[in-house]
Amino acid sequence: MQLFAFGINHQTAPLAVREQVAFNEDGVENALRNLVENGAAKEAAILSTCNRTELYCNSTQPDHAIDWLAQYHHLSRKDLDPYLYTLPREQAVKHSFRVASGLDSMVLGEPQILGQMKQAVRHAEQAGTLGFLLHKLFQRTFSVAKDVRTQTEIGANLVSMAAAAVRLAERIFPSIAEQRVLFIGAGEMIELNAVHFAARSPKHITVANRTIERAQVLARRINGHAITLNDLPEQLAQHDIIVTCTASPLPILGKGMVERALKIRKHRPIFIVDLAVPRDVETEVAELNDVFLYTVDDIAEVVKDGLDARQGAVKEAEIIIDSGVADFIHWMESREVVPTIRAMRDHAERDRRHEMEKALRLLAKGDDPAKVLEAMSNGLTNKFLHAPTQALNQVHGDDREAFLDVIHRLYHLHPEE
Repeated sequence: MQLFAFGINHQTAPLAVREQVAFNEDGVENALRNLVENGAAKEAAILSTCNRTELYCNSTQPDHAIDWLAQYHHLSRKDLDPYLYTLPREQAVKHSFRVASGLDSMVLGEPQILGQMKQAVRHAEQAGTLGFLLHKLFQRTFSVAKDVRTQTEIGANLVSMAAAAVRLAERIFPSIAEQRVLFIGAGEMIELNAVHFAARSPKHITVANRTIERAQVLARRINGHAITLNDLPEQLAQHDIIVTCTASPLPILGKGMVERALKIRKHRPIFIVDLAVPRDVETEVAELNDVFLYTVDDIAEVVKDGLDARQGAVKEAEIIIDSGVADFIHWMESREVVPTIRAMRDHAERDRRHEMEKALRLLAKGDDPAKVLEAMSNGLTNKFLHAPTQALNQVHGDDREAFLDVIHRLYHLHPEE
């Protein structure tokens, strides 16, 4: 079993790089199948969020898996390497535990990443790329994350991405209650933001989505109005606050569309939070006057509030994680000797069967049963001791002392007595 993880995140790569290697949720399963079918990994799972793209693999050729990632996104390996972290075996286990526990997040202790990891596992299961090793890894990952959440205060005083977006909006507008809010998308991140903004009772709420049905479901929950993405060019100018997070591989809001909206608004400001990776808003929009555009990375400064109160829980969480890592590595090592144990048992079984067949033939001939049993037990003893005795006689020098120590431990021998 060759456990290996690699990827990039908000700590190693800027948003402009992260969006180049992000996986669309609809395409993750095909990507996983492609990775395994190419022989780069025996098992694989992909975790792709706004803050990270990571691959967890059972692979004897880690470099091939990294090459696959670069090629899949039409990048050269040298362009990816400066931002990449590679985590073999124990490091991969610890990283998985820390990510799921919220210790590696932009928002320390945020719970959303756990759900995103579970979704990554479901995609791997559906793609048929989640084998015995990764299943066990993620099963243990979720158990450790639960222990961290319940036994520490890692989530105390948490400022979420959604709460941070509200705080930023309140810096621009004196009262959100006087503003009209537009949400683009209808996924989990938008739902979280919608709940936070709705709590401020804005003047009007609109939900825009590719499919009107999903937009209507969310709009009903927050007393809003639903539209499709095709309605955005006409509807955009009516809104003061825009929060967007879709899975679109291309921008939803271009510079031209926003410019037209500003003219209609007579340059009243627009506040935009783009939480998507790849970005939903063209980068040139930030150059426009009267537009306040924040990306997912810009939110980082706001979410630092309450960080000190959670730092004390980090040490406790790390202790829980280290213990979990030790347990998992022990399990992996025990699994690695299974083929050897199986081979030893098969070898012993062949010897046992040979001696049994010989004994049965002698009994069928009418030989004394006591003598037959004695001969069979002697034969088994000689066969079982032949290999270690022969190896002991052939070993020399320092190896002999080490081998003797193994024999003593194996057979519980105490020659000094």
